[in-house]
Amino acid sequence: MKLVYQIPCSMLEGSPRPSEKPGPTLDVPRLDTSTSFAKEAYAALKRAITAMDIYGHAGEVRLDERRLSEGLGVSRTPIREAMTLLEQEGFVRTRPRRGIYVVKKTKREIVEIITVMAALESMAARLAAKRGSDADIAELRHLMDEFRNGNDGARLDEYSDANIAFHQAIIKMSGCALLADMTENLFIHMRAIRKITIHQENRAARSITDHLRIIQALERRDPDLAERLAREHTLGLAAHVEAHGDFLDRGRDDG
Repeated sequence: MKLVYQIPCSMLEGSPRPSEKPGPTLDVPRLDTSTSFAKEAYAALKRAITAMDIYGHAGEVRLDERRLSEGLGVSRTPIREAMTLLEQEGFVRTRPRRGIYVVKKTKREIVEIITVMAALESMAARLAAKRGSDADIAELRHLMDEFRNGNDGARLDEYSDANIAFHQAIIKMSGCALLADMTENLFIHMRAIRKITIHQENRAARSITDHLRIIQALERRDPDLAERLAREHTLGLAAHVEAHGDFLDRGRDDG
């Protein structure tokens, strides 16, 4: 039976008042204690952090070691070992006498991450045009066809998830394990930023158009075009964050 542990708002730095938008939730399943506790804790926490909407809330996300221990059903030792690994990977940060917080990037850092992802995703698209199966490309087409009739506004949250799935699929279709590894630890920030920006400046409609053009290049098995379109698409997000991403630097406490 799967038990899901949710961090309540009281555990978030700067918890919202009743009238404000509730903070993000960290959902972590109770661990299978037949395997390495530290390894399982690390994997569960990483998955949960990656799934969080960390930029959709102004407050910072503080992780409570005791509550995580209780929620995962293990002692604090594997939690601490997992946190050490997550800190080394840049997912969390320890603040002396204050606790452990999920890392939120500055506007400048986010733009840099998106720029790097543009290079990685464009190469993935190039490889996908050569290596992707007809079935995988057809699945991408099916994913986007559901949103091409101009009704994305009413289904924006649903399209946001499809948008994330599209980019993950391109990486997978590249058939390059190293590319997948290189993008994994950037994905927490890319996922969160894409979920926020898809609601801004009619980006959903432009995103659908871009995706359909990329799919067409994949169907034509045109690696040069697929690479260029994927790069331009992701660099468009970087330009958008550069112009409209000042909210990322508001209310920061880097102490």
